[in-house]
Amino acid sequence: MTQPSKQTGSGSRRPTADANNGDGCGNQEIQILVVDDHPVVRYGLVGHLSAQPDFTVVGEAGSSLDCLEKIASLSPDVVLLDLEMSDASGVEALCSLRHTYPDMPTIVYTAHGSDWRVVEAIRVGVEGYLMKNAPIEKLIDAVRLVHRGGSYLDPMVTSKVMGAVGGKHHRQGVPLGRLSTRETSVLQMMAEGKRNKDISEILHISERTVKFHVSSMLGKLQVSNRTEAVVVAAEQGIIHI
Repeated sequence: MTQPSKQTGSGSRRPTADANNGDGCGNQEIQILVVDDHPVVRYGLVGHLSAQPDFTVVGEAGSSLDCLEKIASLSPDVVLLDLEMSDASGVEALCSLRHTYPDMPTIVYTAHGSDWRVVEAIRVGVEGYLMKNAPIEKLIDAVRLVHRGGSYLDPMVTSKVMGAVGGKHHRQGVPLGRLSTRETSVLQMMAEGKRNKDISEILHISERTVKFHVSSMLGKLQVSNRTEAVVVAAEQGIIHI
């Protein structure tokens, strides 16, 4: 689906520079949409995020429907999404977002850390999952990492996801395909937050070839997205996170 052009909250287009190195020292502004049905939580998040020199909060939303409308009008770079909305459950809201904007980088920021919620969010497809009691610095790091094309899992939920997602393959007795050395290298760099462009430059291969390796890995690991691939591979000891 074609994304609308980037806009700031005032509707004017804001020029951007080359991608930064992920530590906030670059010139590109990461445009963020904050989605939470608690106004006080949104207020606090907006304050912390806006204090970063490379962050711009382009909008806020308090419901799943409002979230979709704001994405259409503001076209943010990253969506920060609570897992519970007033008009939909967390997974329902995430499914709606993924159906309408399948490539929108999304970080779930929630108080819910139960196994099934985390696993369902990752299977639906999110690039990040953080608990609300995590230090704000971790959230800031996650936004930058996800914006670069990486994935971020709160250490508090990583073990749960590894057990539930990776264990699924063991319980069902499904043999995982053996990854090639090149596929393993690509997957390790994905886990470190590197984009396809970064990987192609490091390995001296085309971005199209990187995408081919990613597609092959997803099939061999029997997963549907990059985040789940990283989790399963880490649980199997194929890579380290």
